[in-house]
Amino acid sequence: MGKRTLSVALLVTTALTVAGCGGGGTPNAGETATAPLNPASVTGDITVLTNRTDLVDDGTMKKYAAEFNKIYPKVEVKFEGMTDYEGETKIRMNTDDYGDVLLIPGAVAKGDYPKFFAPLGSAASMREKYLFTDRTNVDGKIYGVASFGTANGIVYNKALWKKAGVTDWPTSPDEFLAGLKAVKAKTGATPYYTNFKDGWPLSDQWTNGVGSVSCDSQASDKLAETDSPWAEGSDLSVIDGLLYDIVSGKLSEKDPATTNWEKSKTLLAKGEIGSMLLGSWSVKQMRTAAEKAGENPEDIGFMPFPAQSGGQFCSTLVSDYQQAVNIHSDHKDAARAWIDWFTDKSGYAATQGAVSPLKADPMPETLQEYVDNDVRMVERSEKKTAEVNAIDNASEIGLNKQDYRQKLVDIARGAQSGSLEDYFGELNKRWSEARQSAGS
Repeated sequence: MGKRTLSVALLVTTALTVAGCGGGGTPNAGETATAPLNPASVTGDITVLTNRTDLVDDGTMKKYAAEFNKIYPKVEVKFEGMTDYEGETKIRMNTDDYGDVLLIPGAVAKGDYPKFFAPLGSAASMREKYLFTDRTNVDGKIYGVASFGTANGIVYNKALWKKAGVTDWPTSPDEFLAGLKAVKAKTGATPYYTNFKDGWPLSDQWTNGVGSVSCDSQASDKLAETDSPWAEGSDLSVIDGLLYDIVSGKLSEKDPATTNWEKSKTLLAKGEIGSMLLGSWSVKQMRTAAEKAGENPEDIGFMPFPAQSGGQFCSTLVSDYQQAVNIHSDHKDAARAWIDWFTDKSGYAATQGAVSPLKADPMPETLQEYVDNDVRMVERSEKKTAEVNAIDNASEIGLNKQDYRQKLVDIARGAQSGSLEDYFGELNKRWSEARQSAGS
């Protein structure tokens, strides 16, 4: 994933084991990492683990720490940036040495949060202030606060689409496919780019659309209650069906095995490719790429997934990584102070063009077109994430992994045998069997 801003992954249920305490703080599951009342009394050195290696390398995180120190002068903040954040953190969590503040890895099962993280407060109190509290709510306690949120949709080059004669957002998959065909025929550009080789753009970026097609905040939770997630007309059927049709219609890159994520930003900025399904976090990165390439950053737009409910576009609003306090930390008050300041005062979400986790904050400029066109924002429920994860793991499908959609792309381009109907049938069968074995 390199220096990708977001990895808005649902939590999976891979078990981790905790080694001995080895000098860390006492892992008391009942000890809340309380927000300190007196900043002058907070002391200690804390280490913050992050996936934003770019912001560590260019000194941005140090600048945040300097601002933090104006309020908390007795706390020293150190940062550890990790390119393979998930892999490295998962290994470190087999000990008690995984920083004081960290982003909750997808490899930690939601039900295991109390083993690894200190609670931050009650769900009742924290949901009044923050979005996405369902994500880390275990038995009425919250174990993480979102770095920021993202809306699902499609980042695209508006100038290129206008050149192809498409100025209105497509309202259905068929209209979107027609738009892609126009881009190909009238501009010669690659209409859609899968980023197949890097893989992650085919994982949760697409699954995050569950709820946008049906305009249903409970759509993801309902996966725990169905034997046929890919039934005709379902969110997953529409989402994955669109991907299949894009590739089978030869509307994506010629050789998926040679795609390049970093290069794709410049290609989109220059109008050499037309669109990519990603979170709204991508808009700022694409506009930055446009500036570096000498292109107009305002040509980068963001459209909703091509589907409407009752004549209205909907977009799911999902959490980025959640910030948590290591249950072994010797300086939980300082760790909590950093999370509160970084979330509430740093302006990080706005700088990234992302959705603030603070309910009181407005939508970012990157989503102004959504606001202007009354796109309904649907905060996706995560109440049954643990159950969905259990079924997903047992089925070995991997809703938030790249493999099953890479196979879908391969079937669509003829690199593997099969049909869309047969593949959806196989996925439904595996899901149904896993659901029964999971006791749902």
